[in-house]
Amino acid sequence: MTESPVSNVGPQHVAIIMDGNGRWAQKKGKIRTFGHKAGVDSVKAVVRFARKTGIKSLTLFAFSSENWKRPEEEVSVLMELFNFVLNNEVKRLNKNGVRLKVIGDVSAFDDKLVEKIHKAETLTADNHDLVLNIAANYGGRWDIVNATKQIANDVQNGKLDAESVTEDTFNNYVSTAELPELDLLIRTGGEHRISNFLLWQCAYAELYFTDVLWPDFNEDVFQLAVDDFNVRQRRFGLTGEQVLTPNT
Repeated sequence: MTESPVSNVGPQHVAIIMDGNGRWAQKKGKIRTFGHKAGVDSVKAVVRFARKTGIKSLTLFAFSSENWKRPEEEVSVLMELFNFVLNNEVKRLNKNGVRLKVIGDVSAFDDKLVEKIHKAETLTADNHDLVLNIAANYGGRWDIVNATKQIANDVQNGKLDAESVTEDTFNNYVSTAELPELDLLIRTGGEHRISNFLLWQCAYAELYFTDVLWPDFNEDVFQLAVDDFNVRQRRFGLTGEQVLTPNT
């Protein structure tokens, strides 16, 4: 993975852990699922912002592989919201030049949902303004293990020489292989951890944590995160002096 030590533009690939829906609802005296429904508006806001500011790829952590452990009613509502977005928002995304991709182990979903995912990905496949990645039934460790299995299979079948496997090779097998390197990872809701999200991709990403709960996350808050990213010095193992004078 070739990294540039200097960034003259804003982040090209941003990932967001959309945390705080349940707490936002509880603060308002509502049940947790009320917050998940409210969070859909924030999804729309960040997609608008990404398109407007030239971000090329936006990855949203919608449903982790650990979320199946949540109360059955909450899981059911999350699945309903996923279906709602696929039924009602895909045409709008397509009209606005957004390519939709779902990353994660979709085999755990019912056949109808999987079919809707494939149709949405096919419909938007030729769009180039923004790639919107929805991480559903996704885990960073799963991603690494899944990539390893694919590499092992290709080595076994003679398609790949084990001795030639490099970080670049491995990067071609993870779920974000076709996307720009991850520049910025945002987590809302006040927690300071990445919760098994994009573990491989986070190696040199900038991390931004905010206390803002997801339903309150809007374009202005997103701008604050990007502004913070833009003033950071990204060194990728170099010294600060080397970054400032790259030819020395």
